[in-house]
Amino acid sequence: MKLLLAEDEKRMNRALCEILRQENYEVTSVENGEDALFELESGVYDLAVLDVMMPKKNGFSVAKEARAAGVRTPILMLTAKSELDDKVEGLDSGADDYLTKPFLVKELLARLRALGRRNLPTSDGSLTFEDLTLDVKNAVLTCANGLTVRLGEKELRILEYLIANGGRVLSREQIALKVWGYESDAEYNNVEVYTSFARKKLAFVKSRCEIKALRGIGYELRCRDVQ
Repeated sequence: MKLLLAEDEKRMNRALCEILRQENYEVTSVENGEDALFELESGVYDLAVLDVMMPKKNGFSVAKEARAAGVRTPILMLTAKSELDDKVEGLDSGADDYLTKPFLVKELLARLRALGRRNLPTSDGSLTFEDLTLDVKNAVLTCANGLTVRLGEKELRILEYLIANGGRVLSREQIALKVWGYESDAEYNNVEVYTSFARKKLAFVKSRCEIKALRGIGYELRCRDVQ
C-alpha cells in the first residue's frame, strides 16, 4: 500500500518512515505542504498522513486543495493542537481522521488500517464499475453478461486502478507510478502496451466499458452508450 507522509520535523519524519515501512507500507515522505499537495495530486497514493503545521502550506490547505482537485485518497491529519475547533477545521478541509500529538504508535497504525479498508475492494475482494466486476484476489474480470477472463499481473493492476477511478482521466505518469512504482525503470510505452492488453480483455468479455485514450492527457475508463 502506497502511503504519503508529510511531516516537517525531521526526526519525527525519519521515525515514522521506519515504523511504517516495517509495517509494509511503501512510504514517500515530504517536509512541506507544497510538495505534499504535488504528491497527492499524482493520484498514486492509497493513504496520506499530513502534519498540520508545515512550511509553505499547512495540512488544512493541502487537504482542501487536494479534495478540490478531485483527490479521494484517505487522509489522516496529525497535529499538536487538541482544541475542538482545530479538529473540526481538519475534517471540514477534507481529512478523514485526526490524531493529536503525542500519540501511541499502536493507535496510529490502527487508524491507518481503518482508513485503508475504506479504500480497498469490497469484502469479497472485488471492484465494480458499470457492467464490470474485478475479482482482485483471483485476478478475474467478469462482465454482467456472464463472460469472464483471467488477467495477467500488469493487466490486473491497470484495470484495478482504472475501475477504482472509473470516469476519471488518469495520466500515463499516474498509471506508471501506480503500477510500476517510483523506483521502476518502466517507460511510458509500457503503459501503452499493457493498456492495449487490458483493452483486449474488455473486448473478450464483451463489456460496454472501454479504455479511452485522450491524446496528450491520459486514459479514462468509460461506458459506451447502448444503441
